[in-house]
Amino acid sequence: LGLARLAVSFFLKDELALTPAEVSALMGIAALPWIVKPLFGFISDGLPILGYRRRPYLILSGFLGSAAWVSLATVVHTAWAATAAIALSSLSVAVSDVIVDSLVVERARSESMSDAGSLQSLSWGASALGGLITAYFSGYLLEHFSNRTVFGITAIFPLIVSIVAWIIAESPVIERPDFSTVSDQIKQLKKAVTQKAIW
Repeated sequence: LGLARLAVSFFLKDELALTPAEVSALMGIAALPWIVKPLFGFISDGLPILGYRRRPYLILSGFLGSAAWVSLATVVHTAWAATAAIALSSLSVAVSDVIVDSLVVERARSESMSDAGSLQSLSWGASALGGLITAYFSGYLLEHFSNRTVFGITAIFPLIVSIVAWIIAESPVIERPDFSTVSDQIKQLKKAVTQKAIW
């Protein structure tokens, strides 16, 4: 998302001629997937795809994100279409973020107590470094290319996530998909959130 952040802003303001209030509303809609992020974890835990809980979701989120950025680069010409495409790209990143966090937790469980935090630190460090790099290149690319070209370049990165997801070592799940698992997890989350100590 960072690589195209400036391009999105200029695209909405200059090409689609949206007002600041409209841009703010659009960005609010795009943030919705991040609000319901725990739901994606419950779904991937309770409803494995082809026997796997992580890899297929990461692959699908990469394809979804790439499709969203390609559509912004090519066919999006209205505010509603831009809202849908930006929300889909946000959904893609939110789902992949949940899956990566799950993978980090699973890997940390197999580490010793002294090394368990280092994997999380490495993950956050890589994310921060990526944020710095994309912050720089966001402006650099926009100086040399159009908004839509930057969107096209951004579409490459979710595809890379999909490709890399194929090499993730994951054991298949033996039990059949069960929506009751997801339902039970949501009930447990609701029970935890309604406690006064949590509030």
